[in-house]
Amino acid sequence: MRREITAFALTALFMGGCSNITGPRLPATATYEKPTPDKEKRFHDAMIKVAQSTQMNAKYHRMALNTPEEKRWFKDLMYRLWDRQITRARFIAEGTARYPEHKYEFTYIANAYQNY
Repeated sequence: MRREITAFALTALFMGGCSNITGPRLPATATYEKPTPDKEKRFHDAMIKVAQSTQMNAKYHRMALNTPEEKRWFKDLMYRLWDRQITRARFIAEGTARYPEHKYEFTYIANAYQNY
């Protein structure tokens, strides 16, 4: 439990930001597979590495993830990408539909997950 809280805090710290603009919604996606405990741990480790890599990128601007719902949405979106339940293009499209001013950031994250 403490590890999950730490993951959420790190995600919010590294990927949170100052924008709260939402864009048009994409059609709802099909239900996706929830992570097993083993997959959750491996995803968490990859998520931390991606979050840390954003700190080294001067072009990366943090996104506003101010509510538990926004944080859950973002984590679920990242998990679906990491678990290959969606493509990088779908990840970017869903992300920019909600945060249109952050196309660079969603593209960066989509590409960064390929390294972990």
